[in-house]
Amino acid sequence: MNFIRGVISGQPAGPQHSGVETIQKLCDRVASSTLLEDRRDAVRALKSLSKKYRMEVGSQAMDHLIRILQTDSADSEILGYALDTIYNIICSDEEDEQDESEDAAPPVSGKNRNVPEEMQKQVDDVGAQFTERFIQDPENITLLLTLLEEFDFHVRWPGVKLLTALLKNQCAQVQGIILVSPMGVSRLMDLLADSREVIRNDGLLLLQQLTKSNAAIQKIVAFENAFERLLDIITEEGTSDGGIVVEDCLLLLLNLLKNNSSNQNFFKEGSYIQRMKPWFEVGDDNAGWSAQKVTNLHYMLQLVRVLVSPVNSPGATASCQKAMFHCGLLQQLCTILMATGVPADILTETINTVSEVIRGSQVNQDYFASVNAPSNPPRPAIVVLLMSMVNERQPFVLRCAVLYCFQCFLYKNQKGQGEIVATLLPSTIDANSISAGQLLCGGLFSADSLSNWCAAVALAHALQDNLTQKEQLLRVQLATSLGKPPVSLLQQCTNILSQTKSEKGSKVQTRVGLLMLLCTWISNCPIAVTHFLHNQENVPFLTAQISENLGEDERLVQGLCALLLGICIYYNDNSLENYTKDKLKQLIEKRIGKENFVEKLGFITKHELYSRAAQKPQPVFSTPEHMLFDHEFTKLVKELEGVITKAVHKSSEEEKKEEEVKKTLEQHDSIVTQYKELIREQDAQINELKAQVASMTSQSEQMQATITQQLTQIQQHKDQYNILKLKLGKTGDQSASQGEGAHVNGLQSEELSQLREELEELRRQHAQQQTQLAEQDTLIASLKSEAAHSAEAAEGTSANAELLKELEALRAQVMSQAADINQLTESQELLRRAEAVQSGPGSVDNGVDMARVAELEKQLAAQSTEAQKLQEEVKGLNASRAGMEADLASATSTAAILQAEVSKLQQEVQESKKEQDDLLMLLADQDQKILTLKQKLKDLGETIEDEDDLDSKDQSEDDEDEEEEEEDDE
Repeated sequence: MNFIRGVISGQPAGPQHSGVETIQKLCDRVASSTLLEDRRDAVRALKSLSKKYRMEVGSQAMDHLIRILQTDSADSEILGYALDTIYNIICSDEEDEQDESEDAAPPVSGKNRNVPEEMQKQVDDVGAQFTERFIQDPENITLLLTLLEEFDFHVRWPGVKLLTALLKNQCAQVQGIILVSPMGVSRLMDLLADSREVIRNDGLLLLQQLTKSNAAIQKIVAFENAFERLLDIITEEGTSDGGIVVEDCLLLLLNLLKNNSSNQNFFKEGSYIQRMKPWFEVGDDNAGWSAQKVTNLHYMLQLVRVLVSPVNSPGATASCQKAMFHCGLLQQLCTILMATGVPADILTETINTVSEVIRGSQVNQDYFASVNAPSNPPRPAIVVLLMSMVNERQPFVLRCAVLYCFQCFLYKNQKGQGEIVATLLPSTIDANSISAGQLLCGGLFSADSLSNWCAAVALAHALQDNLTQKEQLLRVQLATSLGKPPVSLLQQCTNILSQTKSEKGSKVQTRVGLLMLLCTWISNCPIAVTHFLHNQENVPFLTAQISENLGEDERLVQGLCALLLGICIYYNDNSLENYTKDKLKQLIEKRIGKENFVEKLGFITKHELYSRAAQKPQPVFSTPEHMLFDHEFTKLVKELEGVITKAVHKSSEEEKKEEEVKKTLEQHDSIVTQYKELIREQDAQINELKAQVASMTSQSEQMQATITQQLTQIQQHKDQYNILKLKLGKTGDQSASQGEGAHVNGLQSEELSQLREELEELRRQHAQQQTQLAEQDTLIASLKSEAAHSAEAAEGTSANAELLKELEALRAQVMSQAADINQLTESQELLRRAEAVQSGPGSVDNGVDMARVAELEKQLAAQSTEAQKLQEEVKGLNASRAGMEADLASATSTAAILQAEVSKLQQEVQESKKEQDDLLMLLADQDQKILTLKQKLKDLGETIEDEDDLDSKDQSEDDEDEEEEEEDDE
């Protein structure tokens, strides 16, 4: 025991022992002691020796310390000592401090300078070896995760530091073990909720290491509510004014979101973008920014850029851009952009962030165009930024950021491109204000080569994929000097290009920028090609540049000159006799040589800076001299290099064959287009007929429902009639008394009123049926007209059949109603008989009062009159029935005629379908032949032009033919 205390206190206890012997004895004590206090003291002594004798303690005590973690988990003090000892073995904090102190001393010789680096490598190797030894058994990591659940500070804090050191040394292996461990990540996420800031802050460092380059763990951490907790910590710590804890939270957020589309979508859907807006609320007094605040704001801007990075999927980027605009984050960034007193590096990063927030988003681009700088008078933010870009006194990184912002503003923004080009046109120039176009022209023709390059690239982006603006820019005229006529912007660019070539010491950067501008300008624009070739000096200058044997620095310029001349050939419309495609190719063959031309053209893609610029849209260059290629221009070169090579190698005969094939293809395409239009028209007609059939079907269903209701009413009338018939049969007995006759008389009056009501109902039903017959006649007439005008009237056969069925149903209904009328006539006869029965007993019985008899006679007379009226109405109904039967007969004949017409139309439709099938087979054969011809042309190295080019050529040829015919007529 005294020996251990002597080791801990640093005082000798008895004879002196070497470090290795001491460590050996301590390890034996840890392994053999039965008392917990002895083991605790031994582990504490090993902890004190572990920093100085790292290798010895690690090689001898590692297994004993792991066993302590397994067996003595109830004692927090010994666990803390064991965890600290393992941490000292694995981590090299003390060695780093020692290296720093050694580095502070002046080195004796150059050889000694490599000693600290070699020592650091050895230290790292030792830490990696002990880490590998510790994680050989995955249960050790699981045990460590279990110990982290202990709330005791002396256990939890060393455990967090130890796991962080293990992740630093063997990140991938430890991540794999934690990933498969049950609730492993969840246990680590609980560290963020610890009330002790030391553990929470070290937990942040642990999660930073855990989430590096592991998408699976990143997703688990995100779904463990990490975003909510981290944003709460950032807010509690004071956002951008907070300390290093805010920086750690931002680094962890960057790990979770960078290149992880799932977490980015979760971040957006959780409305966490809206919580980022307060981070960028910068006050009016921006003086005295601390280094930590600059760092925090820098990482906050990087976090915004991660969400809208061009490497993300377009849909995810667009949704984040939309959310940033609606929550006001873009407006806040623009406020920082125009604020004063902002540090240069923060301003540069803000410009880059705004660039990617507006890139490809029309709404955001329109808002950015409306932002004005707080100056007097107010100027657009774009103008203020361009002033910085063409100012050679501004920092290089700031100028690159402004260029990137301008490129992103014009990316897929034809409206913005038109506004920039419009500032150069004569009709819109304002002499009292500085416009974007004036700044670009000033930078294009300034003495600073970097300004030349930036202005040329910016102007090229104003023309990117916009034929209208390319043609509009041809109208721009520049006044070079007093007394001389103005020259076009295109001509001035070529003049500067030839002048810089003749000057000694001229920089390649200016010529590369001008050549990129010219290539972008005239590509896919035959009018611009014609304007360029119209100057007699341009083609000789290009051929002279390409044919010369120059040094390595000039090879890139030669390649760009070859590209420019190739564009003049490929997009040439042969409007200039001296510079047609054939003459330009002959000139290349005589002056340069085709193989030499293709070789010079290949110098562009072989340049080392070309591949760097092709990687990402943002212009990132280490020095201004490396600023040669633009990202969008690399796409243009990739697109045109192959087609220009083929165009140069083509012969005139091959071009003629290609033109013939293209004409044939045009004819076939026109035929196919005509048939497609015909098919579309027929489809439209079929759809209209289907809609009519559907409406007629619904009408038929309504009529069917009406007929069913009428049949029900007729059945009710039949039942009532049978009841009356039975009652009248009972009254026919002549032995009945006069009182019974009077009772029958009362029944008869009630029944007559019912019959009267039934007749009124029958009248209404007849009127409805006549109306329905009139509607059917109008439908039949409309079907006749449609069948005469439509080639697809076969669709109407089903409707005609339904109408015939409806007519038959109406005919049956009329017949049933006629039968009902006959039954009513019979009931009237029965009433007459009842009158006769009533008159008999009245004459026999003389004892009845004469007044009563007179009243009965009056009632009988009135009833007989009403019966006669009913008979007349029945006759009228019979006449109307006869008329309806005649109408039904005419409708039947009309339906038969329509049926014959429908059968004829069906035959015509079948014949037309056969003709269409034959035509489609013919078209399929023709398409196959066309594809075969195209493939043969491609195999022969021919390039097939687009349909728009062919249309323009045919139009020009037709115009020439018409002019010749008019001249012949004259």
